[in-house]
Amino acid sequence: MKTLSYLTLFLSLTGLAFAQKADRPNVLFILTDDMGWRDLSGEGSTFYESPNIDRIANEGIRFTNGYATCQVCSPSRASIMTGKYPARIDITDWIGAKMGTEWKRNTRLLPAIYNHNLDHKDTTLAEAFTAAGYRTFFAGKWHLGKEGSHPDDHGFEFNVGGHDKGSPPGGFFSPYTNPRMKSGPVGEYLPYRLADETVSFIEKHKDEPFLAYLSFYNVHAPLQTTKALWEKYRAKAAAQPQPTERFIIDRTSPVRQVQDHPVYGGMVEATDDAVGKVLDTLDRLGLMDNTIVVFTSDNGGVSAGDAKPTSNLPYRGGKGRQWEGGIREPYYIRWPESPLNGTTIDTPVTGTDFFPTLLDLAGIPLMPEQHMDGVSLKPLLEGESIKERPLFWHYPHYGNQGGDPSSIIREGPWKLIYYLEDKQIELYNLTDDPGEHTDLAGNYPELEKAMFAKLQDWFVEVDAKFPTVNPDFSSQQYEADRSHTRLVTKPALEKEHAEVLDPNWSPKAGWWEITGE
Repeated sequence: MKTLSYLTLFLSLTGLAFAQKADRPNVLFILTDDMGWRDLSGEGSTFYESPNIDRIANEGIRFTNGYATCQVCSPSRASIMTGKYPARIDITDWIGAKMGTEWKRNTRLLPAIYNHNLDHKDTTLAEAFTAAGYRTFFAGKWHLGKEGSHPDDHGFEFNVGGHDKGSPPGGFFSPYTNPRMKSGPVGEYLPYRLADETVSFIEKHKDEPFLAYLSFYNVHAPLQTTKALWEKYRAKAAAQPQPTERFIIDRTSPVRQVQDHPVYGGMVEATDDAVGKVLDTLDRLGLMDNTIVVFTSDNGGVSAGDAKPTSNLPYRGGKGRQWEGGIREPYYIRWPESPLNGTTIDTPVTGTDFFPTLLDLAGIPLMPEQHMDGVSLKPLLEGESIKERPLFWHYPHYGNQGGDPSSIIREGPWKLIYYLEDKQIELYNLTDDPGEHTDLAGNYPELEKAMFAKLQDWFVEVDAKFPTVNPDFSSQQYEADRSHTRLVTKPALEKEHAEVLDPNWSPKAGWWEITGE
């Protein structure tokens, strides 16, 4: 871990390092993995049930234009930790994805080279809070580097389960085979274990200011839930109108249009139950009125990759893709002092904003040279405004979910997508067309030119990296792959996703045997 002496000295001189607990709010930061904006009942889903997560939104502020800084996980997680855009810190894909000449898929470009570890030159959110005298705790998914770049190497005093892997190496039921967490009893369910670890930390440090960062592996693949939850959501799906098809092919990949996957439904509910455990602990210990609670996700719901279990409609696309379904997130902040609690805010906000916002709410001096791509949202929480600004995304890679190498700028209601393969542009008015159905490129040439110029200037500012031409690309094979997707992949998906609703279905991996169900 880097030395915190300079930060600690600075904060001590300001009087913060030894301030009384009564003056210092706790922070509970809850991050889910792959949970889309529409995966919550509070956001309009009629299939999933999430009363505890909905409680955070209902008792706090729900940002209706809240974003992750990337359509895949590691980059957006790094942005939360550093307050910087992925392109600036050069973590632009999920850590472990092939890049450059390692890439063997038949694509027109070779994905850009990117950084595989969170850089120690950055001061993380955890380091800032530790230096201010907070006890800091991390539980769950990290996925920001190998040994030497784990949570406890970047400022967290306690680390339960955080290491380099992006999905639980042993699955969601114990034994977990996680090098940073002992397995519990055989059949223990991971989201409940992570909640229990967080509860234990809060109970032990209830009389000290704390930052508890609960980073679920849910609802990432592999899809695993209890038999009881599968049965609940299987019956719920059977009671819904039955779709004639669950997938459409959008640009390059089949994308799910229906929420009725019973295993995924069980995973959403289990996550919500785990959140409820922690919230109940804050209530029981009398800490809720002095605790800031944040809830968000690292990217959109998985509608086109991995197990393709959910739909993000009315938003288009999902994880790994450049449309709103890939980057629009549940984004909730419950600050007990806000006069606007229980309302919504429409101002566009993003993952880089959490760092300065939490410092500001905790009374810790801002660090603008660190969180340079974020702004404090405290004025919004107090009923004021913040300066209008464009938001940016840069993904010079091919998503496992069919996403294209692309860059994005959002300014006001306008969203411009720049495709790195062919230099084409899409332009949408998100106020009039939140589902991005009508491409307005060419209709507003001056607006388009101005937005694209800002995007290009931003590339220079952050020293953005770009993909290179793939000399082995075969256009013939590309067309064959597209035909295979249409004629083989999509029908197979339709069959597979119908089978999981059969009352006699059981998982091939056999995890119900592990749980004893």
